[in-house]
Amino acid sequence: MIRVALSGARGRMGGLIMEEIARADDMELVAAFDVVGIGSPVRDGIFLSDPRRMGEELRETRSDVLIDFTVASAAVENAVAAATEGVALVIGTTGLSKEQLSRMQEAIEDHVPAVISPNFSVGVNIFWKLVEQAAAALKDYDAEVVEAHHNKKRDAPSGTALKAVEILKKETGIENVSFGREGIDPRGREIGVHAVRAGDIVGDHLVLFAGPGERIEIRHQAHSRSAFASGAVRAARWVVGARPGVHSMAEVLDV
Repeated sequence: MIRVALSGARGRMGGLIMEEIARADDMELVAAFDVVGIGSPVRDGIFLSDPRRMGEELRETRSDVLIDFTVASAAVENAVAAATEGVALVIGTTGLSKEQLSRMQEAIEDHVPAVISPNFSVGVNIFWKLVEQAAAALKDYDAEVVEAHHNKKRDAPSGTALKAVEILKKETGIENVSFGREGIDPRGREIGVHAVRAGDIVGDHLVLFAGPGERIEIRHQAHSRSAFASGAVRAARWVVGARPGVHSMAEVLDV
């Protein structure tokens, strides 16, 4: 039985992940953390713990893996605490700066296995693969990335969109990225990125390639956050027993 700890248990994703764990025959929730409602019951006799006691709680509950869906600053501290205790990691928190990601990776490397991804949806990982293939074949086409999310999402552009941008840069050799546009300057050799925040949109991502007389659109639309939750639990199952170091969701899915 895989013993799972969850950080961000009171968040949108936290509840869905707990439901996925409850349905799994090979997993059990042994610890839950959040800054809101510390000490309150979560489910099955589990009470919310203070994230500041994470290392101690992970040790006492003999957790095998920590799933983290929090905010960037908290995720770094949580990753360091888990790595120190030898607990595997699944990190879905987005908005990490280069410095934060570097500190997280330093704590993980050669110590524990971790899957870090801006999106755990199976479909999104196939979406990235299709973008990679299209970009390699359409290097001279204009490329634009458009993403839309609910009006409570804090970071923009989304981590999923930024991953698509990195793929485009690698495959096309284009380094210049334009985040939104205004004014009268003509489009240059660049990748355009646009973020929409409105209503309760779960997550839409579009990569558009436009050339002479035609365009190709690759789109992923999430209808429910359950797609992200099931992917995160799948990653947790995979990462326990994996070699130490940072892994991608593509490795989990073998794509």
